[in-house]
Amino acid sequence: MPSTTKPVSGQVVLVTGAARGIGAAAAKQLAARGAKLALVGLEPGELASVAAECGPDAAWFEADVTDAQAIQAAVDGAVERFGGIDVVIANAGIATGGSVRDIDPAAWERVVEVNLLGSWRTVRAALPHVIERRGYVLQVASVAAIAHAPFMSAYSASKAGVEAFADCLRTEVAHLGVDVGVAYFSWIDTDMVRGADERLGMAGMRQRISGPIGKTYPLSDVADAVTQGVERRARHVTVPSWVRALIALRGPLATLLDRQGRRQVPAIEAQLREAIAREGAAAASAPVGAGGAADSAARGAGEPAAG
Repeated sequence: MPSTTKPVSGQVVLVTGAARGIGAAAAKQLAARGAKLALVGLEPGELASVAAECGPDAAWFEADVTDAQAIQAAVDGAVERFGGIDVVIANAGIATGGSVRDIDPAAWERVVEVNLLGSWRTVRAALPHVIERRGYVLQVASVAAIAHAPFMSAYSASKAGVEAFADCLRTEVAHLGVDVGVAYFSWIDTDMVRGADERLGMAGMRQRISGPIGKTYPLSDVADAVTQGVERRARHVTVPSWVRALIALRGPLATLLDRQGRRQVPAIEAQLREAIAREGAAAASAPVGAGGAADSAARGAGEPAAG
């Protein structure tokens, strides 16, 4: 259980991946509740726009979370502007899909670098300030940290990694008055999910998932859940609520996914291979959505992702 409950108003919250999607929506909701926002991301125009919507108690810092010096500079800038940091939301992330034998290796490794190493570098840089204020760290993982589906090896590995990282950190800092939470979100209406649905070779993957697990949930639900999670210093933040059951049932779920996946893999793999033959492995494996395109553009890495 969280050690304390603390109103959002007046807290300084640093959010990575804040230019769009989950990061932007959560930042706006937190600002509406009186938080001071330090927004970190790659797209200056988008960050400035989000900061403007968050009001005068918001600042933005352009930084690639995989660049230790850049993220340290962003943290230092936030501390200089606001006097400290109460909460870190390690949200920055990208995604791609493909089989282990066919995916572009650079794309696979970049997903892990952004999602896992980027989170580590963010938390490492900000942690002394969070400890000073006996604050809260929220690591944004995913249902993919629990349910490991075929063709999502990079994303699942990275999100399982950040879950494990946060679980270790929680125990390490509890005696210092710091709480650590992990956010598990299903398919959310973001440019990342839309980009994956639009990508040639990936378009049919989610259509094969039936029931609530295949449903897309509104971004507003996530913003509400994150805000409540920060206030409650929650161990788990989930959207939708049934994800909590998956956390408890992850053993049997893994067996079920394996059985279902084996039946679907051949058709999906054929579709992905057709896309690679048509576009090349680098283009077909590039991170999806506008956020993925921003990451590719920042590194000058090949063709930008669709979406």
